[in-house]
Amino acid sequence: MLINKVKLASSSLAETKAFYLNRLGGTLQEEGPDSFAIKIGSSELVFTQTNSEKNPFYHFAFNIPSNQFQEAKRWVTALTPLNTEEGEDEVYFSHINAHSLYFTDPSGNIVELIARHSISPESKEPFTMDSLLSIGEINVTTGDIDDVGQKLMDVNIPLRDGETLNPEGLSFMGSDGAFLLLGKPGRRWFFSERHAEIHPLMIEIDFKTRITQDRTGVIHVSPLNEKGLSQKG
Repeated sequence: MLINKVKLASSSLAETKAFYLNRLGGTLQEEGPDSFAIKIGSSELVFTQTNSEKNPFYHFAFNIPSNQFQEAKRWVTALTPLNTEEGEDEVYFSHINAHSLYFTDPSGNIVELIARHSISPESKEPFTMDSLLSIGEINVTTGDIDDVGQKLMDVNIPLRDGETLNPEGLSFMGSDGAFLLLGKPGRRWFFSERHAEIHPLMIEIDFKTRITQDRTGVIHVSPLNEKGLSQKG
């Protein structure tokens, strides 16, 4: 599975743009008067301006080469502070053989870099923003775990490794290092003191499925046609 595009709302668009482009050295894909898009390997990440007083934020992860976790950590640390959890600034997930670190961007997003040692390719190039492989995770926060989970399974987005929906924790939906994190509002994000909230977003999967969530939390899942437009019905 590929998360080919994610669109998120931001109350701090100018600061967020400067962070990803000027500080981290990201590549601008396109921009408009109220939005900009950056290249994340084979994925695209779009931020759009919102005037909402809720200051929307999300959790997302970027996949990095399997052999470059420590190099990526040195790179990030030189540019922005790392988040910590119980005094640690990195974590090893033994069940998926992956290392992760976390930082916070100017929009308040909890950003993760994850090296999936068993499935991600290696790289011999010096680590930069251009080393990011793809968007590996994005949250889908909802109070209707069963309903939304079934909608995703209906479009062939499976639960990870035959797991079942977790009504109280996170359900990882996807495969091959690309996952939608299905969870309820109020859950504390790992390596953060922030708790999950519902905010508008758009996710495209494999260039053929679009998932949208509006401000009220309603989620729609629809197919895309060959022009990348959502099909009704």
